[in-house]
Amino acid sequence: MDKRPNLIFIHNDHQALYQWQDYDIKPARPNFDRLAAEGVRFDNAYCAAPLCGPTRRTLLTGLYPHAHKQYFNYSDPPYDQEVYLDTLWENGYDNYYYGKWHAGPGDALDHHCQGFCHTSYGNPYVRPEYEEYCKRKGLPHAEFRVDITFPIKAKDFRYGEKGSIYEKLVPGNEHYRSEDPTYCGEHAVGVTMTPKETTESFFLANLACEKLEELAADKNRDKPFALRVDFWGPHQPYFPTQEYLDMYKDVQWPEYPSWNSGIPGKPKAYHRERNPPMGTNNLLNIPNPCGWQFYNKLMQHCAAQITMIDAAGGLILDKIKELGLDENTLIIWSTDHGDSLASNGGHFDKGSFMCQEVLRVPLAMKWKGVIEPGQVCDALVNTVNTPVTLLDAAGLSFTKNKVHGRSLLPLAKGEKPDWTDSVVCETYGHGYGEEITSRVIVSGDYKYVGSVGEENRDELYDLKQDKYELVNHIDDPEYAEILKEMRRKLLAWQRQTDDPVHFDWEQTL
Repeated sequence: MDKRPNLIFIHNDHQALYQWQDYDIKPARPNFDRLAAEGVRFDNAYCAAPLCGPTRRTLLTGLYPHAHKQYFNYSDPPYDQEVYLDTLWENGYDNYYYGKWHAGPGDALDHHCQGFCHTSYGNPYVRPEYEEYCKRKGLPHAEFRVDITFPIKAKDFRYGEKGSIYEKLVPGNEHYRSEDPTYCGEHAVGVTMTPKETTESFFLANLACEKLEELAADKNRDKPFALRVDFWGPHQPYFPTQEYLDMYKDVQWPEYPSWNSGIPGKPKAYHRERNPPMGTNNLLNIPNPCGWQFYNKLMQHCAAQITMIDAAGGLILDKIKELGLDENTLIIWSTDHGDSLASNGGHFDKGSFMCQEVLRVPLAMKWKGVIEPGQVCDALVNTVNTPVTLLDAAGLSFTKNKVHGRSLLPLAKGEKPDWTDSVVCETYGHGYGEEITSRVIVSGDYKYVGSVGEENRDELYDLKQDKYELVNHIDDPEYAEILKEMRRKLLAWQRQTDDPVHFDWEQTL
């Protein structure tokens, strides 16, 4: 009997986290919090890149985008690096994957997985598996009421039998069904009118639970398994059911410190905003024309969506415990990147800017009998570590190419490894004509953003004094020595990881 642990990875998409840090009322995440309480929560976790495609490929390869070369969501270079799913299968694991891919060409089924997944961003609501699920459970097809939408160009987002977002996604059209086969990331806010079980998150959670039941019932199994669930949410559209929205309907969050700051001293990337009325001609409107009550409504829906996704993930945690599978299973729950909602002048979605709101992510893990419960780890960690951690738990490692990640298990076990005192994130922009190449390093109280090109202003923040990054100290003589030290640390990381990007300031160090 193979005694290696089962591996379960629950993965959210585009989750607002930083926005709630100083509020008394936060989105309820009882199931994520339960997992963290039974293991370890990492309070300083960063994404490798604040964009789905690049960071999701990092989560498969343990490499930063500059090495795996998935710079944008749809640049899609071929997979010529080792993928942890393949390595698990080659070493005796059965792999199961349910949900979103959005990590380059192909999908999880091309990497020795069984389950439900298809290439690109995808739309679960048009798949036969979803229709079969609804029929089997006696559920209607999901329907949504749209309360707020933004006039995105119709050629970019099309739905339904009759056509464009202008026809289908406007207030007053009470219901719509997202029918486009390739997309379900509408820039819209509303309510799911059908039961929560009709949403993609409960659909995926139910598929995963059914597979767990099947695995537990097979008394002849002598192999460990790896199961991964990739929700489409809480990425917009924010369409919680009414029961979750009612939890926040009376919540009035104080104005977010940077929502109408005017973003002085920020590089051009912060001024881009594709969503009217926040932006006009792809430029952020300053002062913000919407008013805080408008953002409060957006945040109510966002918080409700986070709580609904948490409930879906909780079904998986409950099933693991019910079946006794938690006795020898590593469970990790995290997110690919953050969300800039309401921050830095009042954005919706994210952009090529590298604020804390898009970089910080939740991360917790549990492994009964191996990871002591009730731990909180303050070490600076990155999602580049996640696939290395999964392989390490299985007694494996990446062997076909050098990777940038390190296993988090020593930290999770309460050991004192020689851990780095800094964390790095990178971006090549979002591929929508936003030409920017940046690297971020956070170390101690400071954060430095280095960008290529004279028009892309660098950034330096004192996070201890200014956690919302309202003052850019890049030209402040009092921070000159700190700037040099941060640049030295970034340059050392670049040399260690063979990052080919060069900055003008390299010659001055």
